[in-house]
Amino acid sequence: MRIRTAGVVAVLGLALAASGCGGGDDSSTPAAKESAKAPAGGKLVIWADDKRTAALKPFAEKFGQENGVTVEVQAVSKDLQTNFVTASQQGSGPDVVVGAHDWIGNLVQNGAIDPVQLAAEQKSGFNETAVKAVTFNGQLYGVPYAMENLALIRNTELAPEAPKTIEDLVAAGKKLKAEKKASEILCLQSGQNGDAYHLYPLYTSGGGYLFGTAANGDYDPKDLGVGKPESIEAFKKIAKLGEKGDGALKRSITAENSIATFTGKKCAYLVSGPWAVADAKKANISYDISPVPGFAGGKEAQPFVGVQAFYVAAKGKNKALAQEFVANHVTTPELAMALYNAEPRPPALTAALDQAKGADPDLAKFQEAGKNGQVLPAIPAMATIWDPFGKAEAAIIGGADPTKTVTAAGKTISGQIK
Repeated sequence: MRIRTAGVVAVLGLALAASGCGGGDDSSTPAAKESAKAPAGGKLVIWADDKRTAALKPFAEKFGQENGVTVEVQAVSKDLQTNFVTASQQGSGPDVVVGAHDWIGNLVQNGAIDPVQLAAEQKSGFNETAVKAVTFNGQLYGVPYAMENLALIRNTELAPEAPKTIEDLVAAGKKLKAEKKASEILCLQSGQNGDAYHLYPLYTSGGGYLFGTAANGDYDPKDLGVGKPESIEAFKKIAKLGEKGDGALKRSITAENSIATFTGKKCAYLVSGPWAVADAKKANISYDISPVPGFAGGKEAQPFVGVQAFYVAAKGKNKALAQEFVANHVTTPELAMALYNAEPRPPALTAALDQAKGADPDLAKFQEAGKNGQVLPAIPAMATIWDPFGKAEAAIIGGADPTKTVTAAGKTISGQIK
């Protein structure tokens, strides 16, 4: 499950390069040539989370057999990014690590990963946004394998039609509550500390933004949106949905209970990602997926778009083998589908996405819900956003004054940006 709470993304990275699909390309010398330098009988160590580890093992074993090397896929269940940076600095890290694209800046800043060399033909096989997300300073720093974004998942028995606006959703949710068919209007996780990731579609629809962009398209840490009039107006609209308003947004809806409340049929509407679908299916919920609706007369609701990727460790003991594995084995539809089957997030590889779509109509719906989303910023300044923004969100949902609260949050964030 992807949970964006204040502490989860404690350190985020440097700016994503606007050059997008432009860097890290050496169309005449793909990483396969690099692998020619690899000594026979080497050892490749891969770190991933539990779900990815199980899916990777058969492919890792095959790679090992084909290359005459030993491959170990090791599961790191908690704090994978932090553990990787620490191990890298101590010289005891893996050769390859699997993780989110918003790690890149932090990993580059710590000298923990190397650029990945993909041929132009290989790169063209991936979703353009996915490639942009793993590109930094004109260099490709990861091979993307999956994408994710939030959408509105609704119980079609309780809510047959997709709401066009958040106001329509609230009206339908209130009616269900009055009829005692539901106990909550909307399951959008906040908790006592807020959740900037899950609130972001409503924040953007209300006119708010986190960071502006420079002329080249990079996120600009000097242009902070939190505390500006646009963010205050957005939070005034959000406040009306809160506990002293419509009651659609509540601090009692948390990362731990939002999906369970939906699958328990206590809530007709859930704002979540592809990771929630398995629970809905297990609970035999009749569901459909549509974009998160925005405010009536407001801007389009834009969720964050996140990407999962493979990285080559800069201080790994077998970098040539790592480049070969990441560039020429991770890029195959077979591996992309195995990772998709481990957890159904839309594959970043177009051929795999097309294959998965045939069996899973949900993928196209999530893709539609995220087609105008914003790539999750990976600039260092983003690390200063999560906690103050989330706490301001929770306070406003609870009834605090939007103007004072957001202005104070903006000052806190500005004071922390280096």
